[in-house]
Amino acid sequence: MKFITEATITDQVIDAMQGTPDTRLREVCASLVKHLHAFVREIKPSVKEFEHGCEFMVALGQSSSAKKNEVILALDILGVSALVTLLNDAQNETLHDHDKTDAALLGPFWRSASPSYPSGGNIARGQDADSPEQVMLVSGVVRDPQGHPVADALVDVWQASPRGLYENQDDTQPDMNLRGRFTTDADGYYCFRTVRPAGYPVPVDGPCGDLLRAQHRDPYRPAHIHFMASKPGHQVLVTQAFSDDDPRLATDVAFSVMESLVGHIDTTPVVGSHHFSLNFDMVLHPGETLFPIPPLG
Repeated sequence: MKFITEATITDQVIDAMQGTPDTRLREVCASLVKHLHAFVREIKPSVKEFEHGCEFMVALGQSSSAKKNEVILALDILGVSALVTLLNDAQNETLHDHDKTDAALLGPFWRSASPSYPSGGNIARGQDADSPEQVMLVSGVVRDPQGHPVADALVDVWQASPRGLYENQDDTQPDMNLRGRFTTDADGYYCFRTVRPAGYPVPVDGPCGDLLRAQHRDPYRPAHIHFMASKPGHQVLVTQAFSDDDPRLATDVAFSVMESLVGHIDTTPVVGSHHFSLNFDMVLHPGETLFPIPPLG
């Protein structure tokens, strides 16, 4: 029998996993153990600190609900979600700027099966539909890397309200407010009406809020609209468009702002009642069509 010591325990744990049939799972778990043990050796936590860390992880699960996903929120504010996005998007880094659209993190508020609207449809309902001073027209073209329009692409959008809340956080908003799906036409064009979103603080009523307060960090995200563009035979693009006049572009608590995703919101009045407008073009690449797991129902 080989007894454990502080010097041998890491190798012994990794050795115990060598019979894992799934090669990738074996590789991931071995790396996790190696780095987790190295982390523990570096910070040398007291028993009380270890218990507090366990309580934090348990609280992440207990604080998650149909209205928020605290686990994903924790990964967002620690920069892990953004890093995973950057690593998976690295395959397109050699392309010219006009041949790609930078990906951005999914965030904790996407819901699947949002309503479908015709081109030009209004995703604002309830009190948001009665805010003419906030009305915004969003449009753009979905293309392939060669610049050809992608017809029949699905453009799924979701955003916070002018009060800085997603509808699942706000009982005063109708279900699925400020969420919608649109299909591009033969020219790859999509268009919808909405209201101008506000920047907002991430939920701070759980363990993530406790952590941000302990770190003296600003919990705000700059104003943005989420986009998910897809079509069978193409990679799913998850990205965001940020408002260029938001003062928190450089301090996004989720570390998701890239220069290429900062869009200019035009305040020049346009035809009809649209007070603002935003153009946001996207590029879809051929590949496997894999959708993310919805953080919310």
